Amino acid sequence: MIFSHMETPDPAEIDRFLAEDIGAGDLTATILPETACAAATVITRERMIVCGQAWFESIFGRLDPSIRIVWACEEGADVQPGALLCRLDGPARSLMTGERTALNLLQTLSATATLAQKYAQAVQGTGVKVLDTRKTIPGLRLAQKYAVRCGGCYNHRIGLYDGILIKENHIMAAGSITRAICSAKGIGAGVMIEVEVETLDELSEALAAGAKRILLDEFTLPMMREAVVMAANEAELEVSGNVTLETIREIAETGVNYISVGALTKNVRAIDLSMRVTLGA
Repeated sequence: MIFSHMETPDPAEIDRFLAEDIGAGDLTATILPETACAAATVITRERMIVCGQAWFESIFGRLDPSIRIVWACEEGADVQPGALLCRLDGPARSLMTGERTALNLLQTLSATATLAQKYAQAVQGTGVKVLDTRKTIPGLRLAQKYAVRCGGCYNHRIGLYDGILIKENHIMAAGSITRAICSAKGIGAGVMIEVEVETLDELSEALAAGAKRILLDEFTLPMMREAVVMAANEAELEVSGNVTLETIREIAETGVNYISVGALTKNVRAIDLSMRVTLGA
């Protein structure tokens, strides 16, 4: 399915990506004639969900607006090994300078979307939403969160500012689950409040304190099923902790509402892409 909500990266973000690689200047590119033009093609060596076209385009756009990019597939497309992703043409120096940074972004975001699709397909038909976490690659959080959605999964909170997740250390510092929930409600931030529990007794306390979203940490399958019965329609339940493609289906079938998977953004392996340049085109 083609993804229809492509985002536009922040120009300042793109500048940081380029500065990391170029620094004071691309010394190798200066061996090419300043007026030389070139054409290039980008192909994938493995099956992938295409994600990150806007980031790829922005890299070359910041370097040289005269570079033309024509995509052979759309954002969110499921493509097979050997598929042509795009063609480029423009000044040879700029194409060479932007190649690595543009490919890094495209292959990493596509890898995130491809993995997300696998997890989304694994729970299909259960009604469960698979969520990402804050375990993202530094500097790529918003981009990876976008890629997760491109692959068919959903975002948990973006950062510490748009949701309250009360975990074990917060509970210890507050004195109890009840006190932590009460304090969180007292802030009046108008955001989601979620509390983590590790036992069924803690779940009972969270429900009694009025928690509307509860994170079940390291629960066994029987415990999850019992938690679903206990929560009934009082609270939504989320499962986290060592979730894999091999285990996620049976977790989803317990009746919980959400499953959060750090691996969506933390354990990605970049897609193998290749950019071939032809001078004088």
